[in-house]
This record gives sequence, C-alpha cells and structure tokens, in this order.
Amino acid sequence: MGFNRNLALSYLTDNHYRFLNELKAFSSIPSISTDPQAKPAMLQAATWVADRLQAIGMENIQIMPTNLHPVVYADFLHAPEAPTVLIYGHYDVQPPEPLELWVSGAFDPTIRGEYIFARGVTDMKAQILTTVNAVEAIIRTTGSLPLNVKFMIEGEEEIGSPSLDAYMQANRHLLACDLALNPDSGMQAPDLPTIVYALRGLAYFELRVHGPDHDLHSGVFGGAVLNPAQALCELIAKMHNPDGSVALPGFYLDIPPLTAEERLEISRLPINDEWYMINTGAPALWGEQGYSSVERTGARPTLEINGLLSGFTGTGAKTVLPSWAMAKISCRLVPNQDPEVVYQALKTFLEINAPPSITWELTQMAGSPASISERNSPHIQSLVKAMETVWGVRPIFKREGGSVPVVNKFKNILGVEAVNTGFGMPGDNAHSPNEKLHLPTWQLGTQAMFHFFINLAEG
Repeated sequence: MGFNRNLALSYLTDNHYRFLNELKAFSSIPSISTDPQAKPAMLQAATWVADRLQAIGMENIQIMPTNLHPVVYADFLHAPEAPTVLIYGHYDVQPPEPLELWVSGAFDPTIRGEYIFARGVTDMKAQILTTVNAVEAIIRTTGSLPLNVKFMIEGEEEIGSPSLDAYMQANRHLLACDLALNPDSGMQAPDLPTIVYALRGLAYFELRVHGPDHDLHSGVFGGAVLNPAQALCELIAKMHNPDGSVALPGFYLDIPPLTAEERLEISRLPINDEWYMINTGAPALWGEQGYSSVERTGARPTLEINGLLSGFTGTGAKTVLPSWAMAKISCRLVPNQDPEVVYQALKTFLEINAPPSITWELTQMAGSPASISERNSPHIQSLVKAMETVWGVRPIFKREGGSVPVVNKFKNILGVEAVNTGFGMPGDNAHSPNEKLHLPTWQLGTQAMFHFFINLAEG
C-alpha cells in the first residue's frame, strides 16, 4: 500500500506540545495501585485513558472491571487482510515515598531542561502515549489504519497483575491477535535504541518470624529468649553461598546455560562495571562468581531482600526484644524456573535452617515465569527497521533484569509472542524519587512506534 510517512511525521511534530500537555495531565493522577485509598484515582486514570482512546478514533471502548482495578480495552479493526497487534500498557504507578526527596511534587509534572519529572512518567504513562500518539497520527492523516489494533491497558502491573490472568482467560476472543506490543522496557542511552528479547520472571514472598508472644524488656529477657530479628538476619545470611550464588535447594535445577553466542551478544552491550558503579553509587560491585555484571542482572536468577521490619525504629532509644520480625524477599527468575518450585525451595530452606526457638510463616505474594523471544521474528525485524529509520543505527538486543508478568500471559493464554521495547532509560529513577523522562527521546520513540506500525502493515 502507498502511505505518506512524511505527512504523519509532520503531524507528530506539529502536535508535540499538545501531546506534552496530555502527558502532564495523565501523570498528575496519583494512580497508586497498591494503596487502597487510591481507588478513586485509579478509576480516574482508567477513565482518562478511555477518553484519550476515544478522542483518537478508537472503537468498542470499555472500562472492564476486575477483582481489583479495571482494564481499559479499545480496538480499531478495519483492515481484514492486515495483522492485528495488541498494544499493552499499565496506568498504575509505584508509591512516591519518600516524598521529602522529590525536588518537585511527585504528581506535579515539572519540566527541567530536557526532562519531565513526575511519578509514573517513564514507568509507563509516557510509553503508553508513544503508541497512542503514533496511532493518532496515522488516523488523522489517512482517515484509517493500515493494520488492526487493540489496546489493553491494565491497572495492576506494579503489584504483580493479580487480576490479569482471569481477565485474559475470560476475554481470549476479544483479545485475539497476531502479536503483542509491550512498550514497558527501555533504552540504554539516548543514541542506543534497544529491543528486549528476554525478561526475568518474579517470585515475591513475605517471611514472618515469631518468638515470644509479646515484646519483652531486653535487659530482663535478652540472652534467655532468641530475638526474632536476630534469627531472621541469620536465616537471610544463609540464603547466599560465599560465591554469591543462591543457597536454596534446587534453585538452579534445569536452568539452561548461556551459549557462547549469547554471551558474546551480551558483551557487546555498552554496560560494564564502571557503568554499574556510576549508576548505583555503590562502593563496590558484588554478585555470582563466573558471570559479568550485565549477565548477572539480565540472564542469571537472584534473591534479594526488599525490606526488613522489627522492633523499635523510631527516634531515640527503646530497649525492646521484639516479638516478631518480617522480611520482604524477591527472586528474579530465568527461563525454566517455576515460581511455585522456588516457593517450595524457600520453604524447604526454612524447614532445614530455622531454629526451634522461633516459628515462621511464608506467604507467596506474586509470581510469574521468565520469557524469551525469537530475535529474528518478522515482528521484531519490523521494529529493528523502524528504529534504524529513526536513529540511523541498528538497535541493540538486551536481556532485561526486570519482570513484566503479562509477556508470559500473551504466550500462554493468547498464543502470541510479544515485542518488548520502550524509551525510558536506566537513569530515569523509575520506582525512586524524582522519576523523569527524556523528552527528545520520547519524541523519537513515538516516531519509532509509527514506523513500526507501518512496517507491520506493509510487511
């Protein structure tokens, strides 16, 4: 088919400031999915997305309830011979705390230099709008779309997407497609477009350790009763071996080794130990021996302590022996690791190592397996071509350390592969204070999404 790409690209340029104001409006909504008090804001964000999709000409728009937060669905299906792409996104965000570390308000989008600062601006409200704005440019300059699109924008990604499995199972016919687009990853640098072909999975737990049935005076009872905080710390210390590997029984069972070709591809990424030092501020690096830092964070499984709580933590002193202690624990998983098997491995570890002077309970809070895609598929090659058109360089391929549960659901429920990309960067402070987005890269990302859709249609 013939298509005037320059006309649509001019539309994107001409409407940049309107798009920016819409991003500000979207990012000002405190859609914190983990906060029960934020339910009105969650519905407000879902409604905002639905209204925006209606404004660009989408059809069959629905705000569909789930057990927790709604999913926004919309479609435009007028190209019977063309492929259908399901565009994914999430309108929920992480909590903004600690608020005192924000230079400007977490939900008061503020531009400083080439960046916009707000909670959720890079993860992932701006990423959603790259696809929405690209689709709008095509419709406004042609009157239609040369391919079929469906949007599925959820509100629970930041808490593990607990309602999404049931939603997708119940709506398999509605969501049927040829491929899924997940723009919830990112780039390594403004001049290095990136395609993520593998995502680690997640197993998340809460471990509670109990000792006495109430808090005790540490002077009277200390030395006679095992402190649950001490017991918890000793258990955590045993969860890693001296070489940095995870000590849970069977944790590495059936994990495929990295091939020489893949290790060579990973080594070409512009990420070295110095990069990790600069971007973390850590005094030294650490990790599983025998692997580079970039292999550890993208291609090897891990176990991390995400939070600890016990006893008195206020200002001043209180000589208390606490009755309980709690840890939040997450494992990032690689292909062939099952979250349920990891849960059982952690339970076995605790049964072996927990002393009889405490009791414990382990709660499995979230779980999703890892995913990996074929780098040479026609869909991914359409994105390669789009990025080459915009940036003038071939994109790099990356195994990402984070987890996006929906990618496996695309494969297991809908039977399709996902194309994973995005235009945020490692220094954007996603999940941290002063989250930001590089606006020039956001503009280029929207252009890349536009070319990707046209390439799919013309392919």
